[in-house]
Amino acid sequence: MDELVESLMEELNCNVVFTIPIFGGIDVYESVVVTWIIMGIIMVATLLLVHGLKVRHINNKQAALESAISFLYRFFEDMLGKEGMRYIPYLITVVVYIGIANMIGLLGFKSPTKDLNVTASLAVMSIVLVEAAGIQKKGVKGWLKSFAEPVPVVLPINVLELVIRPLSLALRLFGNVLGAIVVMALVKFVAPLIVPLPFSFYFDIFDGVIQAYVFVFLTSLYIKEAIE
Repeated sequence: MDELVESLMEELNCNVVFTIPIFGGIDVYESVVVTWIIMGIIMVATLLLVHGLKVRHINNKQAALESAISFLYRFFEDMLGKEGMRYIPYLITVVVYIGIANMIGLLGFKSPTKDLNVTASLAVMSIVLVEAAGIQKKGVKGWLKSFAEPVPVVLPINVLELVIRPLSLALRLFGNVLGAIVVMALVKFVAPLIVPLPFSFYFDIFDGVIQAYVFVFLTSLYIKEAIE
Protein backbone atom coordinates (compact mmCIF):
# COMPACT_ATOMS: atom_id res chain seq x y z
CA MET A 1 0.00 0.00 0.00
CA ASP A 2 2.89 2.36 0.76
CA GLU A 3 4.19 1.68 -2.73
CA LEU A 4 0.78 2.63 -4.19
CA VAL A 5 0.66 5.89 -2.23
CA GLU A 6 4.22 6.71 -3.25
CA SER A 7 3.33 6.05 -6.91
CA LEU A 8 0.31 8.35 -6.69
CA MET A 9 2.30 11.14 -5.06
CA GLU A 10 5.01 10.86 -7.69
CA GLU A 11 2.40 11.01 -10.47
CA LEU A 12 0.76 14.14 -9.00
CA ASN A 13 3.97 15.89 -8.02
CA CYS A 14 4.76 18.82 -10.32
CA ASN A 15 8.54 18.95 -10.66
CA VAL A 16 10.63 22.02 -11.38
CA VAL A 17 12.33 21.55 -14.77
CA PHE A 18 14.57 24.63 -14.65
CA THR A 19 14.82 28.03 -13.01
CA ILE A 20 14.98 31.37 -14.82
CA PRO A 21 17.69 33.43 -13.04
CA ILE A 22 15.76 36.71 -12.75
CA PHE A 23 13.87 38.34 -9.86
CA GLY A 24 15.49 35.95 -7.43
CA GLY A 25 14.77 32.90 -9.61
CA ILE A 26 11.52 31.87 -11.34
CA ASP A 27 10.80 28.15 -11.21
CA VAL A 28 9.42 26.67 -14.43
CA TYR A 29 7.37 23.56 -13.68
CA GLU A 30 6.88 20.47 -15.77
CA SER A 31 3.27 21.38 -16.59
CA VAL A 32 4.46 24.67 -18.12
CA VAL A 33 7.12 22.96 -20.24
CA VAL A 34 4.64 20.36 -21.50
CA THR A 35 2.19 23.16 -22.29
CA TRP A 36 4.90 24.81 -24.41
CA ILE A 37 5.39 21.49 -26.19
CA ILE A 38 1.64 21.25 -26.86
CA MET A 39 1.64 24.83 -28.17
CA GLY A 40 4.49 23.89 -30.49
CA ILE A 41 2.61 20.81 -31.71
CA ILE A 42 -0.51 22.88 -32.43
CA MET A 43 1.46 25.61 -34.24
CA VAL A 44 3.41 23.15 -36.40
CA ALA A 45 0.28 21.13 -37.18
CA THR A 46 -1.55 24.35 -38.11
CA LEU A 47 1.21 25.48 -40.47
CA LEU A 48 1.33 22.07 -42.13
CA LEU A 49 -2.44 21.81 -42.50
CA VAL A 50 -2.94 25.29 -43.98
CA HIS A 51 0.03 25.09 -46.35
CA GLY A 52 -0.97 25.11 -49.99
CA LEU A 53 -4.70 25.73 -49.54
CA LYS A 54 -6.65 26.25 -52.78
CA VAL A 55 -10.00 27.74 -53.72
CA ARG A 56 -10.66 25.12 -56.40
CA HIS A 57 -9.51 21.57 -57.05
CA ILE A 58 -8.72 20.99 -53.40
CA ASN A 59 -6.91 17.87 -52.25
CA ASN A 60 -8.07 15.31 -49.69
CA LYS A 61 -6.13 16.97 -46.86
CA GLN A 62 -7.87 20.30 -47.41
CA ALA A 63 -11.25 18.63 -47.78
CA ALA A 64 -10.81 16.81 -44.46
CA LEU A 65 -9.63 20.01 -42.75
CA GLU A 66 -12.56 22.04 -44.07
CA SER A 67 -15.01 19.32 -43.01
CA ALA A 68 -13.57 19.24 -39.49
CA ILE A 69 -13.62 23.03 -39.08
CA SER A 70 -17.14 23.24 -40.53
CA PHE A 71 -18.33 20.57 -38.11
CA LEU A 72 -16.87 22.43 -35.12
CA TYR A 73 -18.33 25.75 -36.24
CA ARG A 74 -21.78 24.23 -36.75
CA PHE A 75 -21.55 22.50 -33.37
CA PHE A 76 -20.73 25.68 -31.46
CA GLU A 77 -23.06 27.82 -33.56
CA ASP A 78 -25.99 25.61 -32.58
CA MET A 79 -25.23 26.38 -28.94
CA LEU A 80 -24.18 30.03 -29.19
CA GLY A 81 -26.23 31.29 -32.11
CA LYS A 82 -25.06 33.85 -34.66
CA GLU A 83 -24.11 36.39 -32.00
CA GLY A 84 -21.65 33.97 -30.42
CA MET A 85 -19.69 33.23 -33.61
CA ARG A 86 -16.80 35.47 -32.53
CA TYR A 87 -16.07 33.20 -29.54
CA ILE A 88 -15.82 29.97 -31.54
CA PRO A 89 -12.05 30.24 -32.32
CA TYR A 90 -11.31 30.44 -28.59
CA LEU A 91 -13.52 27.43 -27.84
CA ILE A 92 -11.90 25.38 -30.62
CA THR A 93 -8.43 26.30 -29.34
CA VAL A 94 -9.33 25.26 -25.78
CA VAL A 95 -10.90 21.94 -26.80
CA VAL A 96 -7.87 21.09 -28.95
CA TYR A 97 -5.44 22.04 -26.16
CA ILE A 98 -7.26 20.08 -23.44
CA GLY A 99 -7.73 17.10 -25.75
CA ILE A 100 -4.00 16.96 -26.55
CA ALA A 101 -3.06 17.67 -22.91
CA ASN A 102 -5.15 14.74 -21.70
CA MET A 103 -3.74 12.37 -24.35
CA ILE A 104 -0.10 13.42 -24.25
CA GLY A 105 0.53 10.87 -21.51
CA LEU A 106 0.57 8.24 -24.28
CA LEU A 107 3.83 9.85 -25.48
CA GLY A 108 5.43 9.60 -22.06
CA PHE A 109 4.80 13.18 -20.94
CA LYS A 110 2.95 14.18 -17.79
CA SER A 111 -0.39 15.77 -18.64
CA PRO A 112 -0.56 19.48 -17.68
CA THR A 113 -4.17 18.99 -16.54
CA LYS A 114 -2.82 17.02 -13.61
CA ASP A 115 -1.73 20.39 -12.24
CA LEU A 116 -4.56 22.30 -10.57
CA ASN A 117 -2.87 25.57 -11.52
CA VAL A 118 -3.36 24.73 -15.22
CA THR A 119 -7.04 23.84 -14.91
CA ALA A 120 -7.62 26.91 -12.74
CA SER A 121 -5.95 29.14 -15.36
CA LEU A 122 -8.16 27.70 -18.10
CA ALA A 123 -11.23 28.23 -15.95
CA VAL A 124 -10.32 31.85 -15.12
CA MET A 125 -9.69 32.63 -18.81
CA SER A 126 -13.06 31.17 -19.76
CA ILE A 127 -14.98 33.04 -17.08
CA VAL A 128 -13.24 36.32 -17.95
CA LEU A 129 -14.34 35.75 -21.55
CA VAL A 130 -17.90 34.99 -20.41
CA GLU A 131 -18.16 38.19 -18.37
CA ALA A 132 -16.51 40.23 -21.15
CA ALA A 133 -19.10 38.84 -23.57
CA GLY A 134 -21.85 39.95 -21.20
CA ILE A 135 -20.39 43.45 -20.88
CA GLN A 136 -19.93 43.74 -24.65
CA LYS A 137 -23.54 42.69 -25.25
CA LYS A 138 -25.31 44.58 -22.46
CA GLY A 139 -22.92 47.36 -21.56
CA VAL A 140 -21.47 47.85 -18.10
CA LYS A 141 -24.76 49.14 -16.68
CA GLY A 142 -26.80 46.30 -18.15
CA TRP A 143 -24.20 43.75 -17.02
CA LEU A 144 -24.32 45.03 -13.44
CA LYS A 145 -28.13 45.11 -13.57
CA SER A 146 -28.21 41.46 -14.68
CA PHE A 147 -26.92 40.39 -11.26
CA ALA A 148 -30.26 41.48 -9.76
CA GLU A 149 -32.35 39.55 -12.30
CA PRO A 150 -34.94 38.12 -12.28
CA VAL A 151 -35.51 39.53 -8.77
CA PRO A 152 -33.13 41.59 -6.56
CA VAL A 153 -33.14 38.95 -3.83
CA VAL A 154 -30.93 36.67 -5.99
CA LEU A 155 -28.15 39.31 -6.17
CA PRO A 156 -25.85 37.55 -3.62
CA ILE A 157 -26.27 34.23 -5.44
CA ASN A 158 -25.48 35.72 -8.83
CA VAL A 159 -22.40 37.46 -7.44
CA LEU A 160 -21.31 34.21 -5.81
CA GLU A 161 -21.51 32.53 -9.23
CA LEU A 162 -18.50 34.60 -10.32
CA VAL A 163 -16.46 32.45 -7.93
CA ILE A 164 -18.41 29.20 -8.22
CA ARG A 165 -18.24 28.92 -12.02
CA PRO A 166 -14.43 29.02 -12.44
CA LEU A 167 -14.03 26.87 -9.33
CA SER A 168 -16.45 24.31 -10.77
CA LEU A 169 -14.73 24.27 -14.18
CA ALA A 170 -11.26 23.93 -12.66
CA LEU A 171 -12.12 21.24 -10.12
CA ARG A 172 -14.27 19.24 -12.54
CA LEU A 173 -11.44 18.92 -15.06
CA PHE A 174 -8.76 18.36 -12.41
CA GLY A 175 -10.96 15.94 -10.44
CA ASN A 176 -11.66 13.72 -13.43
CA VAL A 177 -7.98 13.60 -14.35
CA LEU A 178 -7.12 12.85 -10.72
CA GLY A 179 -9.74 10.08 -10.65
CA ALA A 180 -8.22 8.52 -13.76
CA ILE A 181 -4.76 8.62 -12.13
CA VAL A 182 -6.05 6.88 -9.00
CA VAL A 183 -7.87 4.18 -11.00
CA MET A 184 -4.82 3.55 -13.21
CA ALA A 185 -2.56 3.31 -10.16
CA LEU A 186 -4.91 0.76 -8.58
CA VAL A 187 -5.10 -1.25 -11.79
CA LYS A 188 -1.31 -1.29 -12.16
CA PHE A 189 -1.00 -2.32 -8.51
CA VAL A 190 -3.44 -5.24 -8.86
CA ALA A 191 -2.62 -6.42 -12.42
CA PRO A 192 0.59 -4.73 -13.57
CA LEU A 193 1.21 -6.61 -16.84
CA ILE A 194 -1.78 -6.87 -19.20
CA VAL A 195 -4.80 -5.01 -17.82
CA PRO A 196 -3.36 -1.42 -17.64
CA LEU A 197 -2.94 -1.09 -21.43
CA PRO A 198 -6.64 -0.92 -22.46
CA PHE A 199 -7.44 1.15 -19.37
CA SER A 200 -4.68 3.59 -20.29
CA PHE A 201 -6.11 4.02 -23.78
CA TYR A 202 -9.58 4.58 -22.31
CA PHE A 203 -8.54 7.25 -19.78
CA ASP A 204 -5.99 8.98 -22.02
CA ILE A 205 -8.05 9.02 -25.22
CA PHE A 206 -11.78 8.53 -24.66
CA ASP A 207 -12.08 10.09 -21.22
CA GLY A 208 -9.60 12.82 -22.16
CA VAL A 209 -11.70 13.87 -25.15
CA ILE A 210 -14.88 13.74 -23.07
CA GLN A 211 -13.39 16.06 -20.45
CA ALA A 212 -12.31 18.52 -23.16
CA TYR A 213 -15.86 18.45 -24.55
CA VAL A 214 -17.45 19.00 -21.13
CA PHE A 215 -15.21 21.99 -20.41
CA VAL A 216 -15.99 23.84 -23.65
CA PHE A 217 -19.65 22.79 -23.52
CA LEU A 218 -20.13 24.44 -20.13
CA THR A 219 -18.16 27.49 -21.26
CA SER A 220 -20.45 27.75 -24.30
CA LEU A 221 -23.53 27.59 -22.08
CA TYR A 222 -22.16 30.37 -19.88
CA ILE A 223 -21.41 32.54 -22.92
CA LYS A 224 -24.88 31.89 -24.32
CA GLU A 225 -26.44 32.94 -21.01
CA ALA A 226 -24.26 36.07 -20.90
CA ILE A 227 -25.20 37.30 -24.39
CA GLU A 228 -28.90 36.46 -24.31
